[in-house]
Amino acid sequence: MAGPTASGKTALALAFARALAHERAVEIISVDSALVYRGMDIGTAKPSAAERAAVPHHLIDIVDPGQAYSAARFVADAQRLIREITQRGHLPLLVGGTMLYFKALREGLDTMPAADAGVRQRIDAEATARGWPALHAELARVDPATAARLAPADAQRIQRALEVWRLSGRPLSAWHQAGPRGATPAATLPLVSLEPSSRAWLHERIGQRLDAMLAAGLVDEVRALRARGDLHAGLPAMRCVGYRQAWLALESGHHDGLRDSAVAATRQLAKRQLTWLRSMPSRHVVECDAAQAQTAGLRALLEALHAD
Repeated sequence: MAGPTASGKTALALAFARALAHERAVEIISVDSALVYRGMDIGTAKPSAAERAAVPHHLIDIVDPGQAYSAARFVADAQRLIREITQRGHLPLLVGGTMLYFKALREGLDTMPAADAGVRQRIDAEATARGWPALHAELARVDPATAARLAPADAQRIQRALEVWRLSGRPLSAWHQAGPRGATPAATLPLVSLEPSSRAWLHERIGQRLDAMLAAGLVDEVRALRARGDLHAGLPAMRCVGYRQAWLALESGHHDGLRDSAVAATRQLAKRQLTWLRSMPSRHVVECDAAQAQTAGLRALLEALHAD
């Protein structure tokens, strides 16, 4: 089950597990590039201890924020967990909003160059000196197709696209067109997609959730991460929406624009997630802002289960 941030995925997944409890135990596999990090609970809307006790969750709190976690590692972890959960006689339910992970699991991984720490450091240094919009403009010259779908401040994706270009001499978009290494065993998994018919509804939800995160202590959570002394703003973990904006606010000492910048970044993330989803074939769309949306979502999940 996929969907943009704040679309109600966790609530529906837990309701599905309860509805199916008499028939088959459900175990949730997180498909989220932020939930993997330990010590990042508030800003990732991590399922609570009670929710995780009620239904087993996997791929949460598995790496330190100072480490990277890749799509390739996710695919290996998810495939292993699907086998293990199925062997227990339980049902694996993949839930999240990192669409690259869903795509990699269902369609295979592109054969593009692996990450290169040296190249990334040089790109980060250039971004510090010139700014990410300047690097976005550079990307637009060498890979206009990729640049067109990225925001000028989307540091992580701009960095990766430039890294691929500099390592291979080929644009990232060309690697994608070349096709993946081959479908995975999860290629035929049904995909239920939570998508709002009203963008305003999703924006309201995003604002409400951000307010709840700030009230729960998001800034203090990021302050504690900064106090470790071994993390920096360029790490993938610290580029997560909410964390990046809080980090910059703490760095500058000005918190006045934190909420607005975090809301804007989250809206951009949701827009990208929906664009990814709409490119995925054979998905079952549930309007998450409709009346009785959870009932419709449960019906879609049950139909997908029994059709599999």
